[in-house]
Amino acid sequence: MKSFDYLIVGTGLFGSVFAFEMNKAGKSCLVIDKRTHLGGNVYTKEEHGIWVHQYGAHIFHTSNQRVWDYVNQFARFNHYINAPIAVFHDELYNMPFNMNTFSKMWGIRTPAEAKAIIEGQRAKEKVEEPRNLEEQALSLVGRDVYEKLVKGYTQKQWGRPCDELPAFIIKRLPVRFTYDNNYFTDPYQGIPIGGYTAIIEKMLEGSEVRLGLSYRDFLKENEAKGEEGVSYGKVLYTGMIDEYFDYCLGELQYRSLRFETQVLEGCDNYQGNAVVNYTAQEVPYTRIIEHKHFEFGTQPDTVITKEYPITWHRGDEPYYPINDDRNNQLFAAYQKMAEGEKDVLFGGRLGQYRYYDMDKVILAAWEMVEKELGK
Repeated sequence: MKSFDYLIVGTGLFGSVFAFEMNKAGKSCLVIDKRTHLGGNVYTKEEHGIWVHQYGAHIFHTSNQRVWDYVNQFARFNHYINAPIAVFHDELYNMPFNMNTFSKMWGIRTPAEAKAIIEGQRAKEKVEEPRNLEEQALSLVGRDVYEKLVKGYTQKQWGRPCDELPAFIIKRLPVRFTYDNNYFTDPYQGIPIGGYTAIIEKMLEGSEVRLGLSYRDFLKENEAKGEEGVSYGKVLYTGMIDEYFDYCLGELQYRSLRFETQVLEGCDNYQGNAVVNYTAQEVPYTRIIEHKHFEFGTQPDTVITKEYPITWHRGDEPYYPINDDRNNQLFAAYQKMAEGEKDVLFGGRLGQYRYYDMDKVILAAWEMVEKELGK
């Protein structure tokens, strides 16, 4: 019987970092994934010479020098800066909210003018303790920015009215009184030249990998093989924690996405920017990604993807955990059950039911590795 120290469920960033570090420490890993490709949601696929982000835009950014040095051992990163555009009907604005946004919206030039308008609108709303996302947004940027650039987009993204969403969601949106379209303030930003899949391949070089195999199917097959199967010491499970427990306490809620990708032959530049958000409620998609701009492509064709937020149902791909009180309480109950699982670790966005930026995924995987190795 072939023996491994770890069975890792999922070839996404968390599982791959964990496998890489464990291999360095002399541990053996068997890595499985229900998908037929590596990388989880960071998977990139080449089409017409363009690296397409199959599961939405993934832009690497971090303030952590150690994390930046770490990922650069697997790929060379370009100097891409995330500067999305927002379209509201026939109006076009820069994101994040900054002086370019305010100048276009109100015909003003100075930070003092922008602050005066926003303060005036905030005063009219009389929101002292924001109880929901709508009130939080109004208290941050006033009525104009909220109505044009926040309300419709957010309601499409989360599938419910803004006054029914928790206030903390909107706190991730930066507001600046400078002419700066750089969405992130992190000093290290970029896209890996040649896509993310190559990074995952390098991370998993020391592991045995089996694709197109779910955790449950693996368990059934391995049991049926008996002595011809494999043994393993511990499991790292990066799938949905409620699915692991057969949803015995109920389903955690997620938002899912539907991607509509088109190859536009003979069109070398569809929208002039990698990311264009559509903020009006009546436009069914939230954004269009033009993938070639992530790597400053000059190909004669282009590839675009429209993202449609959809309600998650069991069997759909979960993308965004809905971290409201109800779901957080349910996750806490599952987490308590997980603590009683001998030799099973739960990690990543789905195993820990939280939204992770990529650099935070790496940090969380390192933390788990260090705990496992007793460092």
